[in-house]
Amino acid sequence: MNEFLKEKLAALTSQQREHLRQRSVKRAQQPQPEAAGELDFSLFFFSANDEEGAGNKYDLLFRCAEFGDKHGFKAIWLPERHFTPFGGLYPNPSVLAAALAVRTKNIELRAGSVVVPLHNPVRIVEEWSVVDNLSGGRVALALASGWHKGDFALRPEAWHDRRERVASGMQQMQRLWRGEAVAVAGVDGESVEVRTWPRPIQPTLRYWLTCSSPEGWVRAGEQGCNVLCMLGNSLSLLEENIHNYRQARERAGLDPHSGTISVMLHTYLDNDVQRAKELVREPMLRYLEGYIRQYDSLVDADVRQNVNDNKTQFLDFAFERYFEQGALFGPVEKCRRLTHTLSAMGVNEIACLIDFGIPLDATLTSLALLRELAPSHFREQKVN
Repeated sequence: MNEFLKEKLAALTSQQREHLRQRSVKRAQQPQPEAAGELDFSLFFFSANDEEGAGNKYDLLFRCAEFGDKHGFKAIWLPERHFTPFGGLYPNPSVLAAALAVRTKNIELRAGSVVVPLHNPVRIVEEWSVVDNLSGGRVALALASGWHKGDFALRPEAWHDRRERVASGMQQMQRLWRGEAVAVAGVDGESVEVRTWPRPIQPTLRYWLTCSSPEGWVRAGEQGCNVLCMLGNSLSLLEENIHNYRQARERAGLDPHSGTISVMLHTYLDNDVQRAKELVREPMLRYLEGYIRQYDSLVDADVRQNVNDNKTQFLDFAFERYFEQGALFGPVEKCRRLTHTLSAMGVNEIACLIDFGIPLDATLTSLALLRELAPSHFREQKVN
């Protein structure tokens, strides 16, 4: 993000922004590639804000989960966020997953993601085993190492070796999930063997790794994990990461063609493109501004000042890019071009990020249009 802001934000002129916008429009209008396979669709939550005093904070989550459960969405992703209104509705995904487990019957309940270094892996298994039982075996976890120092107020000693803690924690959690005894440090350093209860329904715990760097993709391939990621700044970079992931799986003696790649995309479908653009513009600008604000404590004063001085231009540019080529925004046929491109690259699932400020009724209407985008995927499910 630091380099992106330095190279792209400060250097853009109005002429360059217009040129890039026109290029994005032209690319979006090119013939769509042939899809390599059928995509799954899931629902992703990250809530940009938590309005103080607002009632029914989780109404959108519950209503969309019930819709997805009935209409054949693959899964629902719940994040872990701390000490910020940007996603602050979700400090613990297992708590909300437990609530959803008793309101749904079919949809998978996934953490997107558990920040492993902030927790004792034994506790993670205990909590999610409860959810697995409540849901009848519908749990899966995306695991992350964490990226913001502020979050590590919960466990400051875990910051410097956070990536190693993910790898070791994953092994420990899988053993506990299978019912094995695991030796852990007890009082005064004494080794204690523990097993966890309740026993989960699923015999093994399914994992995604949340990846934002090329190195993370390689680690995910070597460890045989699925991948959860954002689309990022470049389709070509995503394609390269997918290639490196498949190669890493092969080097590790795993089937290079297996492993699920789930890509997060902001989603709002409306067959009237101008109406869609008008509706999503202000919520997306607020969302993007909140996203950038997270980096204030991570960049130097000059970069931060550069961002503030050019904020309007940057947000306008970022919104145009998202709308034209970085999100499922607008008509079904426009969105189908992007999903076919991603499928041809080897993406297996679109995680539709829907809680960025669109009203509930409009969000549900958009989700209904997703069924036109991929009619062979969505099937009515039994929910009683």
